[in-house]
Amino acid sequence: MTEEFRKRAKNFLLLDIETVCGFASYDHLPERMQKLWDKKALTIKKGDESVSNADCFYDRGAIYAEFGKIVCIAFGAYYWNDKDELSLKVSSLQGDDEAQLLLKFKALIEKYPADQLVLCAHNGKEFDFPFLCRRMLIHCIEIPKALQITGKKPWELLHQDTMDLWKFGDYKSYTSLDLLAAVLNVPGSKNEMSGDQVTKVYYEENDLAKISRYCREDVVVLAQLYLRLQCFKQVSAENITRVES
Repeated sequence: MTEEFRKRAKNFLLLDIETVCGFASYDHLPERMQKLWDKKALTIKKGDESVSNADCFYDRGAIYAEFGKIVCIAFGAYYWNDKDELSLKVSSLQGDDEAQLLLKFKALIEKYPADQLVLCAHNGKEFDFPFLCRRMLIHCIEIPKALQITGKKPWELLHQDTMDLWKFGDYKSYTSLDLLAAVLNVPGSKNEMSGDQVTKVYYEENDLAKISRYCREDVVVLAQLYLRLQCFKQVSAENITRVES
């Protein structure tokens, strides 16, 4: 563990979001949005007519900010306990009202200095960060300075992406959090559910608490994975605090 990391950890926030389809089914989409999804589905299905546009929406709608919404944002922070041992605290925000959820998240990250805050997520540059910004814009919520990247020089972008760290400049493939954790021998988080079940758990099981637990555990994996990518010792299980919210 380096002194540089200890200093940076003060303004380092680990992040994961869970998204679902913006509507419970394709039939609930407004007519205009149905037509636009039909066009989108053509590129997703790639000629596979065995999958209906309705099924495609339920399976894939959550990954597009135009058709999905955020129901949970989990976050974690490193700290050193009274024994000077590296520790981790993980919590989450969740709710059906996306605008209120985003406002709470905005208030949270604006407690940090905008020019020093480092947000860390897996595939965050391609998914979490832009998804958050797009949904904020849809709700006319001012995007926090820490998430504004327009006009910034590359060295001014402080955010970390564990998938990006693993790529080493190779942009041809996607490596999931679960796969990378397995490769680097970091315990996984897919015991209770998996990412492709979030929409089902939200709309059919009405179990937002389950989604929140899953999201928090992904942040735990992310935190351990980030340390592993630096070849730092991982946080001991007894030094991980999960805050139910």
